[in-house]
Amino acid sequence: MREITFQSLTRRAEIGANCYVLDTGMARIALDSGMHPKEKAFDAIPDFSLLEDGTLDAVMVSHSHLDHVGSLPIMMRRNPKAPAYMSDVTCEFSEALLHNSVNVMSSQREQEGIKEYPLFTHRELDNLVRRFERRRGGRPFDVAGTGVKAEFFDAGHLPGSVGMLLDIDGLKVFYTGDVQFEDQTILMGADFPEKHVDVLIMECTRGAVERDPAYSRRAESDRLAEVISRTMERGGSVLIPVFALGKTQEILMMLHELKREKKIKQDIPVHIGGLSSKMTQIVDKYSGEVRRQHGGFRLLENMSGIVKSKKGERVTKCQAGRIYAVSSGMMSEYTVSNDLAHHFINQPKNSLCFVGYADPDSPAGAILSSLPGAPVKLSNGHPPVELNCEVAKFDFSGHAPRRDLVEYARKLSPRKILLVHGDAPAMEWMAATLSLALPECEIIIPMPGEKIPLG
Repeated sequence: MREITFQSLTRRAEIGANCYVLDTGMARIALDSGMHPKEKAFDAIPDFSLLEDGTLDAVMVSHSHLDHVGSLPIMMRRNPKAPAYMSDVTCEFSEALLHNSVNVMSSQREQEGIKEYPLFTHRELDNLVRRFERRRGGRPFDVAGTGVKAEFFDAGHLPGSVGMLLDIDGLKVFYTGDVQFEDQTILMGADFPEKHVDVLIMECTRGAVERDPAYSRRAESDRLAEVISRTMERGGSVLIPVFALGKTQEILMMLHELKREKKIKQDIPVHIGGLSSKMTQIVDKYSGEVRRQHGGFRLLENMSGIVKSKKGERVTKCQAGRIYAVSSGMMSEYTVSNDLAHHFINQPKNSLCFVGYADPDSPAGAILSSLPGAPVKLSNGHPPVELNCEVAKFDFSGHAPRRDLVEYARKLSPRKILLVHGDAPAMEWMAATLSLALPECEIIIPMPGEKIPLG
């Protein structure tokens, strides 16, 4: 039997520009092709020099977050015969997000003088999307004539997100991508296979954090309602920094539920931004076709009180009595949430609610680590702003808690587990715990560039 290997093209063993290559000895298949959110230019993309141009046969895309799909146009440019397989929803999200990425990179070229930007163009994207191959879950398919069979399974992380099972000459390899086994507000938990596989490639984003045993999503949403109601009573507004894709739609549905249950007032306007509107339109388009809760409910049509930014409009100040669910989730410089924060966080009547991950080095991370009254640096072009508003953080993660990941690995009982998509403490905890739970399984933390035999 020929040797089958796994190789990580990420530049560091961390969460970032996710990209992995399976070499079957007869074909090469990439799993995702992301872009690192904290790096710039070519430092933000995988190390494509590890893969000879034109030797890739196909790309398998787990979902459309940019750390998994952001460098896909570059990967496909370097491998002009390779199609990219993904779900219907991921196809539409990816096209929209990558076009937006061109706009962002073009702005960064002007504002920061990054001469390499944009790394790809709108015209190039229009040509590349013709090579996007849509596949539906539960229907095995051949991968680009390579002899490899693949099947997608709902990952519960994001609309259209999938885990993927690959059969390589009888070797069963399962790649989780990003996964959430618990139901979210819109999304239902992952529907993954539970039969034995030979190799499990598993994310471990939350591996370093032990969740409170008393946690419940319902209790968290009730706490959010309390903050919103308290803020409205004192005449303030609520800023909820969100990622345009996924978290925006989850929070909108949560706000709809809270209004319906009369836990917040039904007439509170909810403002969303341009890219969030586009992403929500796609979610609404597939409202009756994907595994989800509130099937058929269209947020932009059926939810009361949504206020959308007009095309080209950029909101710079908040009005009292409103909720602003705007991107970016980490309040990165040049985004709407960052612009608003300059006139927002110094007002004691307002509330700032974080509902997703905030990198410690981001403006959101700076706010969360600051004491009340402290000056916070939000951007390079403005002076620090005093933090006087109420700040609250909530756990509405789209990633599985670490105990759920360990339990899933036990069910599959693989011969090898490759741990990816986590920082060092997360992967180390997962490796140690899995070694005890599955003593006959080989646990591997792949190093960048290292070729790991899977057979």
